[in-house]
Amino acid sequence: MSIKARLDAEVSKRNRSDEVNSEKLDPIIVAKRYNDANIALICALFSYGNVTQIVKFLDSLDFSLLQKSDEEIQNALQNHYYRFQKSEDIIALFIALKRLNAVTTLEGVFVESYAPKRSVIDGLNALISRLRELYPHNSRGYTFLLGNVTTKRKGAGALKRWMMFLRWVVRKDNIDMGLWSGVNKADLIIPLDTHTFHVGLRLGLLKRKTYDLEAAFELTKTLKSFDGEDPLKYDFALYRLGQEGLA
Repeated sequence: MSIKARLDAEVSKRNRSDEVNSEKLDPIIVAKRYNDANIALICALFSYGNVTQIVKFLDSLDFSLLQKSDEEIQNALQNHYYRFQKSEDIIALFIALKRLNAVTTLEGVFVESYAPKRSVIDGLNALISRLRELYPHNSRGYTFLLGNVTTKRKGAGALKRWMMFLRWVVRKDNIDMGLWSGVNKADLIIPLDTHTFHVGLRLGLLKRKTYDLEAAFELTKTLKSFDGEDPLKYDFALYRLGQEGLA
């Protein structure tokens, strides 16, 4: 069986709504409960570490705060923290998102910069910049959470959590939510984590030995040779293969 045939079979097997459940957790389980891009972004940005702890933390958040005053957000989140993020970092993200939605949308900001070159990097840079402008806050935890504007690919972080957010809101199937219509799924870049990186190397889908944004582009290019219109349909299957030690 060819690699493509194996992956296509794995996609068919995994593309079921019950593939994500209380026994087989994934942060998208919380995001799908609300079907909202802002909540999806919060879920994606906190998606690092142990998946049980991620979901436990996300379940502790009151997302209705995104419609509340700065003071209400600060009071409600003052005792929240998650790994590298202190309460001030979580508060900053909620207030920045609330302020952005008062004047535009995440999709509006993203598409305006993405559309000219169909560049998801340009779109993400615009979102990161706008959120930082709307609520200036600087700490190690917040920089880790939100990321920095990216101008290079080699040696740069893979932007895994942002790329996963885009997959969730752009693609539509039994796993992903398809909340945005202004972005072509063919332009998405794989959310490269350690599982997909090592599976990519083991299956010969990836040659680059450095875990960085360049590797994410290389793996995406290979997946485009399997399906040029929807390369990220393979992402969840690759992730599960690595997570479950099957490849």
